[in-house]
Amino acid sequence: MNKFKAVRMGHFSTLIHQKVIFTIAVFFFLLLVVFLLSTGMGETFFNPWIVAKTVLGYGDSFHELVINSFRLPRIVMALLVGMSLGVAGAILQGLVRNPLAAPDMMGITGGASVGVVLFLSLFSNKSNSLTVSIEWMPVSAFLGALLVTLILYMLSWKKGVSPLTLVLVGVGLWAITKAFTTLFMILGPIYQASQANIWITGTVYGANWRNIAVLAPITFVLLIISFVLSRIINIHELGEDLAQNAGSKVQKHRLLLLILCTGLVGSAVAFAGGIGFVGLMAPHIARRLVGASFGALLPLTALIGALLVIIADTIGRTAFLPVEVPAGVFTAAIGAPYFIFLLFRSKK
Repeated sequence: MNKFKAVRMGHFSTLIHQKVIFTIAVFFFLLLVVFLLSTGMGETFFNPWIVAKTVLGYGDSFHELVINSFRLPRIVMALLVGMSLGVAGAILQGLVRNPLAAPDMMGITGGASVGVVLFLSLFSNKSNSLTVSIEWMPVSAFLGALLVTLILYMLSWKKGVSPLTLVLVGVGLWAITKAFTTLFMILGPIYQASQANIWITGTVYGANWRNIAVLAPITFVLLIISFVLSRIINIHELGEDLAQNAGSKVQKHRLLLLILCTGLVGSAVAFAGGIGFVGLMAPHIARRLVGASFGALLPLTALIGALLVIIADTIGRTAFLPVEVPAGVFTAAIGAPYFIFLLFRSKK
């Protein structure tokens, strides 16, 4: 029996194992269930049937107000941010051939945070409102993330990327970006210390449809490009010499993948802050389920990343009512021990 199914989209085609299709379908269904349950949870609980009807436009005015206006934007934001961070982590791990790489631990998320805090400091007035369009905020985050990524890669390169050098340089850049974020936060007129700390930790609190209208198109375009480039990432994991022998334009593709990774991180950080460890955990969980081929790994990583952030946000806004805890607290609480586990496991 043929265990592979051909998938064709124009000139792009690939073979996907039936087990992979089944696994992705299961996680898609799981994400849908969690999405409905999370949207219904809060001070007032709504069952999934009411949530589904309201989302489709058949709810009453009260349900429309609570679900569509207050809860749904932050759930959709959590979904988009989780997908972006998960796929960015998978791309970075494939690009540098280091399974412990992650955007937040390598300083890339910190670079995006510096870009956002600097943007808010420069373009906010005394009433804490922006003097320019919010659509420019992802651009600022992207430029900050890109700058740190390029510095990280250049300082780590010496006839190849050394995992130890990469980690050391990444930790150093993380510390530098944290210092600059704190500096701009103190000097800027828009943040009180407590508000800034919540944002840096990572939260989708305050998400609205205007934010999503900016983030959603960026996220979907970058994710589609990531899936199309999955073959290139597979080739890069073989090493530079083998990639060149396979016909890959290594330098051009490396730059393209770096820009793609930083775009995903920058757009996510711009609206949700520095939610950590999603880019580390999601690819590892997906790799255990479907293997290392990025054609299967990236879609599943996106789903798992979305699940992690939605679940973390749901716990944060419901478990300690009336206080809300940032989602980044829970991703870090799970991710930090997971990273230590992976680190010890890699030494064996």
